[in-house]
Amino acid sequence: MDGTAQNSDTGRDQPGFLSRTFTGIGQRYQGLLDKSVPHGIGRWISTFILGLIYLARVLLLQGWYIVTYALGIYHLNLFIAFLSPKIDPAFTDESDDGPSLPTRQSEEFRPFIRRLPEFKFWHSATKAILIAMFCTCFEAFNVPVFWPILVMYFIILFGLTMKRQIKHMIKYKYIPWSHGKTKYKGKDDTGDVIAH
Repeated sequence: MDGTAQNSDTGRDQPGFLSRTFTGIGQRYQGLLDKSVPHGIGRWISTFILGLIYLARVLLLQGWYIVTYALGIYHLNLFIAFLSPKIDPAFTDESDDGPSLPTRQSEEFRPFIRRLPEFKFWHSATKAILIAMFCTCFEAFNVPVFWPILVMYFIILFGLTMKRQIKHMIKYKYIPWSHGKTKYKGKDDTGDVIAH
């Protein structure tokens, strides 16, 4: 009896078939994501091509404009988070000793830390395009709307949002694209050995 009791206890401790399968798929997916990290330009080109395929599908099917509008709003939200600093200077207290953006030339250089890092921006944008493309497979998401109004509303929303973001950038003197500290070049080494 002891042998059967031990077998039944170890059977409960092992993960089930579905759990092992989804864990394996998740690990493979994470491995692919990890391998794609250094290939930023290739990642963005593939996302751009995927977006063009999605737009071609919407234009050919002449529908799913509300899904496209939602995708555009989501991408705008991601872009604003990408442009924004992690610690918003508008909400920081001057007496706080935490990290802040330099305001004078003489202050120490601190790199721009984004609220949404580039990799997460790319990953979220790509997943959103794939989800939107999946939604175009179902007629339930094809809500009839007058699409020119959505386009005009999106353009106005984009303009106002970017105007506000640019004003914020000017007011707090930050640029979301920093190339790091200035690197000073030392004297060229001639190779001559000077002996005293």
